[in-house]
Amino acid sequence: MCSWTIFCYCIEGRGSKDFNIAKSFCFLQPEAAHKLLQKITDTTIAYLKRKVEKGVSAVQVFDSWGGMLSPADYQEFSWQYINQIVEALAPLTHVVVFGKGCWFALDEMTKSKASAVGVDWTITPELARQFTNNAVTLQGNFDPSRLHSKPETIRKMVHEMINRFGKDKYIVNLGHGILPNIPVENAEAFIKAVVEWKP
Repeated sequence: MCSWTIFCYCIEGRGSKDFNIAKSFCFLQPEAAHKLLQKITDTTIAYLKRKVEKGVSAVQVFDSWGGMLSPADYQEFSWQYINQIVEALAPLTHVVVFGKGCWFALDEMTKSKASAVGVDWTITPELARQFTNNAVTLQGNFDPSRLHSKPETIRKMVHEMINRFGKDKYIVNLGHGILPNIPVENAEAFIKAVVEWKP
């Protein structure tokens, strides 16, 4: 996870539909908010560097709640901290950045030192390519809820997704984390569809 998402859970103490308590804290006490965000960022960098020392070959900075912020507030309270992590880790390993609902920041993410950029299901493959100028590897896009579909539907949708992104500069993945109530056979159908895909 990234600084903003961890910050949200720290301030709210639980999940939320809108994270209004966390956002209010940022707007009413910005100095304190930035101090906490920086502490989380510094700790994350130290933690991920140890992971690299122990042999990981890639890390993903995962911002589940960046899309709760306006584009301007995202820059102030999320992206600047994500980018610190990218800057610190990119010389050591591959870094993937992902912001759920943050299609508006794809151009900026592309200009960073990230090796790949994750996208959720709220943007088309074509727009994702356009917003990133086809200059970076993209990952994801499949709606995790769609794994409730029948296996044959999953197979068809996965093949269509790959065809639209193209096989180059693309990592097939979900557009967010897998849901806990997804049948195992449906997750297997997703993986099998990727293996079976042919151009």
